[in-house]
Amino acid sequence: MAATRRRRVSPAPASGRLRRTTEWHGLRPGDPVAVTGTRMRSASWAFVAHVRNTETGDESVEVVGGRPGDRMIRSFRPEQVFPPSARGRPGPGPPSLADAPQLPLH
Repeated sequence: MAATRRRRVSPAPASGRLRRTTEWHGLRPGDPVAVTGTRMRSASWAFVAHVRNTETGDESVEVVGGRPGDRMIRSFRPEQVFPPSARGRPGPGPPSLADAPQLPLH
């Protein structure tokens, strides 16, 4: 079987109405996070950027990762992003990073 080359995934640049920042609520690029609502049980994610639409106020959090071996960039609502220790906990659990910024991540 021939080896496949992996392309480095780069997020698209922000347009004029989108404000993209690489630091958000204590996170910096590469920091691990847990994401709810993905239907991927063995997925792992790392923070990439926070994006805000300055016209509508809508926000999203860009993360990279997925199932083992995946390196896809996805965007989620801020309330879906948690510290990595929150992964797999049923019930109320800790607040999302949108609700409780600057939580200790390690």
